[in-house]
Amino acid sequence: MVKIEPFDVEQWMDKYETVPGCLNIAETCAASISIDDLVGLCEDPNVPSPLKTSTKLTYGAIRGSNALRERLASLYSARVSSPLPIDNVLITPGAIAANFLLLYTLIGPSDHVICMYPTYQQLYSVPKSLGAEVSLWKLKKEKKWLPDLEDLKAMIKENTKMIIINNPNNPTGATIPKSTLQGLAELAKEKDIIILSDEVYRPLFHGVSPMDEDFPSSILSIGYSKTIATGSMSKAYSLAGIRIGWIASRDRSIIEAIAAARDYTTISVSQLDDSVASYALSGSVMHALLGRNIKLAKTNVALLESFINENSGVCSWVKPTGGTTALVKFERGGKAVDDVQLCIDVIEKTKVMFIPASKCFGSEFEGCVRIGFVCETEVLKEALQKLGEYVRANLS
Repeated sequence: MVKIEPFDVEQWMDKYETVPGCLNIAETCAASISIDDLVGLCEDPNVPSPLKTSTKLTYGAIRGSNALRERLASLYSARVSSPLPIDNVLITPGAIAANFLLLYTLIGPSDHVICMYPTYQQLYSVPKSLGAEVSLWKLKKEKKWLPDLEDLKAMIKENTKMIIINNPNNPTGATIPKSTLQGLAELAKEKDIIILSDEVYRPLFHGVSPMDEDFPSSILSIGYSKTIATGSMSKAYSLAGIRIGWIASRDRSIIEAIAAARDYTTISVSQLDDSVASYALSGSVMHALLGRNIKLAKTNVALLESFINENSGVCSWVKPTGGTTALVKFERGGKAVDDVQLCIDVIEKTKVMFIPASKCFGSEFEGCVRIGFVCETEVLKEALQKLGEYVRANLS
C-alpha cells in the first residue's frame, strides 16, 4: 500500500475555515466571484451567457473542450515564436488533480526529484509516496526567498528525473525572475531533466511589472521542450468552485503519457465547469477579471504592509511580489513564537484565521504564519484590526 503523509495545510483549513464568524485570511484564492459577477465583468454585451441550459449533459469533450484548450494555448503562446498547439493542453479537475496525475505518470521508485521548498506539500509528498528520492531545494529569507542555482547544481544526480518549482511561490509570494528560469532551463536541458512549474498563481503579479526586463515568464516560454506547467481557475481567476485545472507542455509525448494514465481517474471534467472557464478566459472577460484581482492584490498587500510596519517590533516579512500569500514571522522578546498555538489562540479569541507555517510547511518556519491577503478588502481590514489588538495585548 502506498503510504502518504497527512496533508497538513489542507487538514488545518478543513478544521478551522468553517468556524462560525471566521475572518479567513488563510484562503489562497483571490476573492471568489459568482456567475453573475463574472457576467458583470464582460465588456461585450453581445457575448452569450456562460451557461446554456439547453445543452445535453453528456460527458463532453474527454480532454477538455476545444474552446477552453484554445484559450489556454493562446496564453502560453504570447511573446513566443512558436504557438502552443491545443493538443498540448489537457484539462483536469483542478490543479491538485493535474499535479497528482502527472507525478503518478512520470515518477517512480528509481527516480530522484528535486523540489523547491517551502511550497505546496503535494509537490514533494506525492513523489515521495511513489517511492522516489526527494531532495528539497531550500529557499532562504536572506535571499528574498529566491532560488539559488548554485545550490541546485550541487543537488543534481545521475537519476534526477524532475525539478519542481512553484512560481509565484506559496507561501512566500516570491516570484522567480526570468533570468533564473533561463538558467534553470539550461541546467535541466544539459541533463535531460523535466521541469514542472506549478503556476496556479500566475499571472497574479502585483510587485513586478510586465515591462521589467526580468519579468517572470511561464516555464513554457523559456525555450526548453521538457517543461510542464500546471494551472487552475481557482487562484488568480477567483473560480475555485468550478474545479478546472490543466496541464500544458511543449513536449507532446509527455501530454500523451499523462492522458493515457488520466483514463483511469478522469473521464472528463464537468461540461458546466468547462463552459464557465471558457467564458472567463475569453477576450471579453479575462482582462477585466485579472484587472480586478491585480487591483485587489495591490490594495490589500499595502494594507498588510502597513500592519507589519506598525507592528515591526513583533512581526517581519519579505514583501511578496506575486500570488496571494505572504509568510510573516511573529516574535516575542526577540524569540519566535509558537506559531501553532498562536494560530489557535488568535482564532479562538478573535475569529481571525491563518496558517501555522511550522506545522504546514516545516519546523524550520517556527514563528511564521501564512496569510492569504487577496480576500475581500473589508474582510482583511477587519481581520488586521482584530489581529493588531491581539498583538498589542499579548505579544508587545
